[in-house]
Amino acid sequence: MAEIIQKDGTWGFDGDAVRIVPGRDKGVGLLRQSLGEVVVPLRAIAGISFEPGRKAGRLRLRLRDGACPLLQVTGGRLPESSDPYRLAVESDRSGVAEYFVDEVRNALLLEQVESGPVEAYLLPGPAVPITVAAGDGTVAFDGDRVGLDWNWTTEEAKSSGGPREFRVVDLRGVEWSPSKGLDNGWIRFTLAGAPPAPAPKYDPYTVELFGFRKDPLMALVAAAVAARMPHPAAVPGQVPAAAAAAPELAAGAPEPSGPEDHDALLRRLRELGDLHQSGILTADEFTAAKQAVLRRF
Repeated sequence: MAEIIQKDGTWGFDGDAVRIVPGRDKGVGLLRQSLGEVVVPLRAIAGISFEPGRKAGRLRLRLRDGACPLLQVTGGRLPESSDPYRLAVESDRSGVAEYFVDEVRNALLLEQVESGPVEAYLLPGPAVPITVAAGDGTVAFDGDRVGLDWNWTTEEAKSSGGPREFRVVDLRGVEWSPSKGLDNGWIRFTLAGAPPAPAPKYDPYTVELFGFRKDPLMALVAAAVAARMPHPAAVPGQVPAAAAAAPELAAGAPEPSGPEDHDALLRRLRELGDLHQSGILTADEFTAAKQAVLRRF
């Protein structure tokens, strides 16, 4: 098993999935802390990279389009402190980070994982029930029903109708947009057959966000709801293409070339020996990494 432990969090890889646990450092955003542990199956990964820096580097995990409901609803607009698929790496652990990248990349090659988009979520999304109070209201979701309630900052045109409740099956969509500059953000629920929505300030199915600390948590609510709605790329009447990547359905897939794999594993063992000799890997890290490679022979 490959593992890297940092103040920003801990990433582990066992050959089947990358397990991400957020750290408790002050730079770890509230969204990551609230989301907790994330397990990313290998078939959901499009790529991984390490970007070294003078003081700290960055590990970045890139998921296949459509694999994660959180990424689906946020569309690349999460701030770095809220992104669970980035890890700040101290400069003296860059060698471990590079080894981690190699391990994931080798597994992607050996398992012949495609990097293209998927038609079904491969991650479950945030756990429910979930309740978040931010901006001009509170959103509660139990996995079936969404409830909206208002506070003293809500415009009377919105709050005069009282709290709202509706089911996921009645939704046509859910949107999340962060605050930017002088523009407020929002989380908007669109019901099937509803007319065009008014501005978030007046929409009784939208919570307006003012750019405060808890605002990013509304992205978790949006992701939890989206995970229980039809996937945006799904085609009615067809089996999602992503299902073909499931291990139980992949029995007919061609096996990787034996000699090439054997040579690649031997090269990996030599590289690990070099990293250990140069002091980049500790004795324990070298032993664990060597055992992981040997198990592949």
